[in-house]
Amino acid sequence: MPKVHLAPLSSMAAGVLGLSAVALVSPLSAAGWTAGLLYLVASNALLARGLQTRGMSAFGWGNWATAGRSTLVALVTALVVTSFSSPISLLLLIVVAGVALVLDAVDGWLARRTHSETDLGARFDMEVDAFLLLVLSLYVSQLLGGWVIAIGLLRYAFVVAGLLLPWMRATLPPRYWRKVVTAYAGVALTVAASDLLPSWAGAALVAVALALLLESFARDVLWLVARRRAVTPRAEAVHRRKGVDA
Repeated sequence: MPKVHLAPLSSMAAGVLGLSAVALVSPLSAAGWTAGLLYLVASNALLARGLQTRGMSAFGWGNWATAGRSTLVALVTALVVTSFSSPISLLLLIVVAGVALVLDAVDGWLARRTHSETDLGARFDMEVDAFLLLVLSLYVSQLLGGWVIAIGLLRYAFVVAGLLLPWMRATLPPRYWRKVVTAYAGVALTVAASDLLPSWAGAALVAVALALLLESFARDVLWLVARRRAVTPRAEAVHRRKGVDA
């Protein structure tokens, strides 16, 4: 297995080769190339920072699978951005997005199978999922309307809320339902993008995905609110006790 510090470089190189291969099948616009490359640079820079911060000595097979999926997300990004101004190969977009969705089930299994689960791997997986939903929702919004973009923006709205409200940055308890909802949303967007279904059927699939994501995020926010209410009285009691001891 390559050394851990080579992982971002390997992923970057694979992404550039992947973009070149995609461009041979479905020409990419200048904006598409730029978006794909920017995603590769940003995602691998953040990955390198995470590896350095945590001092990881092994990357893990699950993380390699996620890195491969991240490379595919770069290709989807380039195709989607190109679609805003030029025709693209819809079949290629669906195939690449579909493989990325399948790998989403593989990386976690590999991590558990090889006993290489890490907090960084879980965060890496989540952020790749989130960006894939964002770019797919941007594409589908061209078919069904701007409301679809809400699917891709929910994760980032949650992040912004955490920047503004420190109590929302608390670690959430593991919940498998989040993974199920994210997977369904990815599949629903990909099916809607394929244009194989009548527009009303595609809209129904995507609307259900949005409803499930709203429920999932709302449940997390309610948990964080409840935790804050439980922690605040304890913190105040500790503060008062310290004041008495002083």
